[in-house]
Amino acid sequence: MATLHLRLATRASALALFQANAVSDALCLANPGLHVELVPTSTMGDRQRDVAIAQLGGQGVFVKEVQQLLFSGEADFAVHSAKDLPSTTMDGLLLAAITERADVRDCLVGRTLAGLGPGATVACGAPRRRAVLAEQRPDLNLVELRGNIATRVEKSRERGIDAVVVAVAALQRLGLDHEIAEILDPTIWIPQVGQGGACD
Repeated sequence: MATLHLRLATRASALALFQANAVSDALCLANPGLHVELVPTSTMGDRQRDVAIAQLGGQGVFVKEVQQLLFSGEADFAVHSAKDLPSTTMDGLLLAAITERADVRDCLVGRTLAGLGPGATVACGAPRRRAVLAEQRPDLNLVELRGNIATRVEKSRERGIDAVVVAVAALQRLGLDHEIAEILDPTIWIPQVGQGGACD
């Protein structure tokens, strides 16, 4: 049987590579003779970790360089975290599939919500998460959070940071679910659209 070779574009972060490898493995299992080569790249969102996502332009800062690999012919398809994709698909591209979703909930790492005293500092990246925190606990000090998942977990151990908010699925995929202090109620902490899913 002839081997079909496809190139898969992805971000180079540990979580992105996990998702890309999961999609690659599933495709190869369903299609004997298929070989998938990962083509990792760094995006503007990955490189400029000291700048808030909103200041970088919001949606799309983690996908543009990956999509460019498709337009340049360096890759045949791409895998993204669904929550990172803009609400409209770029001309010339097709959202072909979405994986089975993992846990969509958010969680606290470091301390539980009840365990955070007045004035405690909580770091989170998404304006959505900060808005809910501010409504649920207006006494907390909320700060910006950037970086990959391992970096975010480490932030919870830094002096001056009492807890961080991250996605449960991200921790589970990287074997860090033991770091979860509390899983947050999704009827209050509404998950990001597409959270827990990967698209190609």
